[in-house]
Amino acid sequence: MPVRDLKDGGTAGYGSDLVVELLRAVGVEHVAVNPGATFRGLHDSLVNYGGARGPELVLTTHEEIAVALAHGYAKAKGRPMAAVVHDIVGLQHASMAIFNAFCDRVPLLVLGATGPMDTTRRRPWIDWIHTALVQGTQVRDYVKLDDQPASVAAIPEAFLRAWRLARTEPQGPVYLCLGAGVQEEALEGPIPMPDVGRFQPATPRHADPRAVEDASLRLAEARYPGVVV
Repeated sequence: MPVRDLKDGGTAGYGSDLVVELLRAVGVEHVAVNPGATFRGLHDSLVNYGGARGPELVLTTHEEIAVALAHGYAKAKGRPMAAVVHDIVGLQHASMAIFNAFCDRVPLLVLGATGPMDTTRRRPWIDWIHTALVQGTQVRDYVKLDDQPASVAAIPEAFLRAWRLARTEPQGPVYLCLGAGVQEEALEGPIPMPDVGRFQPATPRHADPRAVEDASLRLAEARYPGVVV
């Protein structure tokens, strides 16, 4: 049975619908893609479940272009955009653009995919050559985090943790791999959704100016100030 959409009252029926809900919850407005079979579930959800409610699908002709577009968007808008890349070959195509974002300290949410991790669900040939263990090793040296949730229930925490780390200084790209089986898994009950507000970026390593100002006011207004070190 489909579960009720947490935000707009629609019906989320599959794991990939949940990913669209998370993208919307954190304010992602655009998702750049070069279509690939391994994220067919997410592509379908962006078109049919997200639809006019967003996020908007931006079609590109190459994975490196998709990530580069997200790079430029983040520089111009001051907030991350998402790019979705096909498994193995698509991630290799995108790797140079991900490295560029890493060097430029630009926050990116790169969503990848892989064939079914359950070998009994793989189609002959194509699903085998489109599945890697573990796919994130391709870009692990130049992303802030790579993760691959093993179930639909694990997606929200993995997604929001990646989103938080991408925006925490020094900012940078993160890679989240979604198995085809997880994307296409039908939801049979409500999936607990963490409070998005809990996943704000950590304060910079230097003193937070707002915290310093707050402490100054507290000290200035205190009748009997005391400082415990």
